[in-house]
Amino acid sequence: MTSQQTLTKEGEQPGTPGKPQSSDGLQAGLKNRHLSMIAIGGVIGAGLFFGSSFGIAAAGPALLLSYALVGALVVFVMRMLGEMAAANPTSGSFSAYADRALGRWAGFSIGWLYWFFWVVVLAVEATAGAKILESWIPDVPQWGWALIVMVVLTVTNLASVASYGEFEFWFAGIKVVAISAFVLIGVLAVFGVLPGSDNPGAGFAHLTDAGGFMPNGAGAILTGVLMVVFSFMGSEIVTLAAGESEDPQRAVTKATNSVIWRIGVFYLGSIFVVLTLLPWNDKSIIDKGSYVAALDSIGIAHAGQIMNVIVLTAVLSCLNSGLYTASRMAFSLGQRGDAPKAFGRTNSRGVPQAAILGSVVFGFLAVFFNYKWPDTVFAFLLNSSGAVALFVWLVICVTQLRMRGIILREMPEKLVVRMWLFPYLTWLTIAMILFVLGYMVYDGGDARDQVLLSLLVAALVIGIAVLRQVLGKGGADASDDGVQSGVKDSVTRS
Repeated sequence: MTSQQTLTKEGEQPGTPGKPQSSDGLQAGLKNRHLSMIAIGGVIGAGLFFGSSFGIAAAGPALLLSYALVGALVVFVMRMLGEMAAANPTSGSFSAYADRALGRWAGFSIGWLYWFFWVVVLAVEATAGAKILESWIPDVPQWGWALIVMVVLTVTNLASVASYGEFEFWFAGIKVVAISAFVLIGVLAVFGVLPGSDNPGAGFAHLTDAGGFMPNGAGAILTGVLMVVFSFMGSEIVTLAAGESEDPQRAVTKATNSVIWRIGVFYLGSIFVVLTLLPWNDKSIIDKGSYVAALDSIGIAHAGQIMNVIVLTAVLSCLNSGLYTASRMAFSLGQRGDAPKAFGRTNSRGVPQAAILGSVVFGFLAVFFNYKWPDTVFAFLLNSSGAVALFVWLVICVTQLRMRGIILREMPEKLVVRMWLFPYLTWLTIAMILFVLGYMVYDGGDARDQVLLSLLVAALVIGIAVLRQVLGKGGADASDDGVQSGVKDSVTRS
């Protein structure tokens, strides 16, 4: 370990003695097994369980193509992000890279929009988890369960990054085992070789026996895209967490290279099983949920409760990661002078305490809004953060176009992960994202509201960023101090 690894920035507290520390003062407490499971579990969100039923109803078996299109989009975006993160692992990830490649306004804007997205997710997931827990133990009101869940995970994140990693390791592990078992058992039932199964084993017949593979037309594929795109948000968390790992470059490289099979198995695999076990228009898919309906068709007893346990695990995992992600983005913004300075400091355990508490306070506030004004205030928060995932992916693409030249100029030996067919595939990905955003506006309804409200909030944040830059707030050299020093430190660590 070099001397630079143990140095913290001015105003920060040194980490736990004997424990490695990243160059920005965060504790390097995540083990390789933590990062591996965070990377695998990052693509399995609660949205996979909640949103697939409505996607199947809208697109039928053609939803597989919707998942394949969005999956390809995520693979390309993760490859670009992996290229930058392997060269310079940092808690600010794409926000810090945008700061360097596009300007202070870009890093400020996308950082705060991403933080906003995740603190709203905290409220959504806390409410979803509370509903499940209240159904099991009704003596505790729903708001009480939401409070308990938020407090427990806040304490976990405040304890140490290793505590977050350990919780996420087990949460993600349960999700991975559950979905893998679901896919394996489902495939056996599809071909009629599962002992004791109630399913007739129709093979692939259900993919075409209820109006064909595209019963609602080719346009339904794009409708399906709108329904599934946000369930993939979270894949990028591993690049934020890599800065607190023992071997950031190896972790990012491994996560980036494995994203294809993860999406193929967990998303395409599980939806394929549902669509081959049941006709797409079976009423039970909407009434019970796609996964519960599939398990019922096999004859597995207590399928609903089994799925509730798995969904609760996914919810807790998303809450845990959401709080971690929001706090690390706030920490990075604080270090770059784009948030209160207290957010950019760590305590004696290498934990950004102020950033965590600041994020969770807004999360608690959003939970309150959800209970008090679900159809007005909280609906606005939800819709105005709805398209942020696509904005983040778009910024990653544009940033990578610029960062490739910076990396080649300053540290070509760090370009260990490369985007395929650069720059053509990067431009194609940008075109795909812009097309999805345009189609959301054209499609109307909730999708249009999400894009327009998200654009309104984005314009407000960008306006604040530009005004700050004009007034000279945040320090003209903050970008150099935060990002360029991170580049140098990542070279030193190697």
